[in-house]
Amino acid sequence: MTRNQGGSADGRADHPLERPPVTIKDVAKRAGVALSSVSRVLSGHPDISEAMRLRVEKAALELGYEPDLVAQSLRGGSTRTVGFLLRDISNPLFANIARRCEQELRRAGYSMILMNSDGAVDAEAVNLAVMRRRRVDGVIASLVSETSPATRQALAALRVPVVLIDREVEGLAAGAVWCDHYHGVRRAVEELLMRGYHRIALITGALDVRSSRERVRGYRDAFAAAGVPVKENLILTGGFDIDYGKTEVIRLFSRSQEATALVTGGVGITTGALRALRQLRLEVGRDVALVALDEWPMFDVLAPDISSVARDSDEMGTASAWLLLDMIDGGQPRTVMTDTVFTPRASLGRVPPARKATAVRKR
Repeated sequence: MTRNQGGSADGRADHPLERPPVTIKDVAKRAGVALSSVSRVLSGHPDISEAMRLRVEKAALELGYEPDLVAQSLRGGSTRTVGFLLRDISNPLFANIARRCEQELRRAGYSMILMNSDGAVDAEAVNLAVMRRRRVDGVIASLVSETSPATRQALAALRVPVVLIDREVEGLAAGAVWCDHYHGVRRAVEELLMRGYHRIALITGALDVRSSRERVRGYRDAFAAAGVPVKENLILTGGFDIDYGKTEVIRLFSRSQEATALVTGGVGITTGALRALRQLRLEVGRDVALVALDEWPMFDVLAPDISSVARDSDEMGTASAWLLLDMIDGGQPRTVMTDTVFTPRASLGRVPPARKATAVRKR
C-alpha cells in the first residue's frame, strides 16, 4: 500500500500533533535564503532589507512556523516578557492603565504577565517572587505598600528594571510615573472653601503610599491658604476599597458635626461613599457636596454630574511602558509626572447646606 501525500499508509490524514515541528531550516528552504538570513529576520535584526523580511515572513506563515520563545530566551538572556503588578485589578482606572501599557509593550515585541495582589501585602511579595522566577525583563508595579519589608525585599531581589506607578520606595533605583495629586486636590478644596464649605472630609488610602500623602498635603495647603483651620477628624486615611468608603461616610454622618462636603480618594471609596449617602437618604449636590478623585463612567448613573480630580490612565500606561522599555535598553531610571484635572460640576451644589441651615434658623 502506498502512502497518500500528507497522510498515513492507511489513507488517514496525519494528526497535527504527530507532524514534526517546522524549523528555521524549513523556512530557509521555502524562502530560498540562507539560514542566517532567516535567523536575523526572526530576531528583529535591523540590518535586513524589507524585501528579505517579507520573503522570510511569508515562508514562515505558509509553513506555520512558531519560534521557540523559551529557547530564544535561554540563548539571548531575554524572555521578552514584562511583569505588571496591580494592587486591585477590579479598579477600572488601573485596569485601563494595564490595558494601555500592554498595547505599547506588544508593539515593541513584548508580552505582559499581569498579577493582582487584591490589596494584600503578603500576596504582593509572593507575586514579585513569581515574576523573578519567570525571568521577566522588567516589572511595572502599583504597590499596596511602599514600606512593607517583604515587598522591599522582593523588589530588591528582582535585579531587573522596575517602574513604579504613583509610588516611591526609598533606596530603590526605580523609574516612576507619578500623578500631580497635590495640585488637583488643592484646587478642588479651594473651590469648596470659596463656596463656603468648611467641614470638608477627605477620605483616602493609607499614608504609606505616595498618592495619599500628596492628597493630604494638597488638602492642608488649601485650608492654610484660605486661613481656615483644618478639622483633623475630617482627614480619614486607611483603605481604598468600597467597604472602607461606605463605613467612613456612615460614621461621619453619625457625628453631631457631620461633614458638609466629601473628597473621596479613588473609585472604590467614591462608590462606597455614594452607597452610604443613598442609605442615609442624603442627596449629592443638595445635602452634601462631593468631589471624586478619579473618574469612572458609571458614576453618572449612580449620581448626576459628579465633580472630579481626574488623571489620564492612557497617559500613565503609555509613560510606564516607554519608561520601562528605555530602562531595559540601558537607560537610567527617571520620574515622569502626569497632570490631574479638576472639573467642577453640579455635585458641588449651588448653595452650601450650612448656609441653607443658617438662613432657616434666622427666619
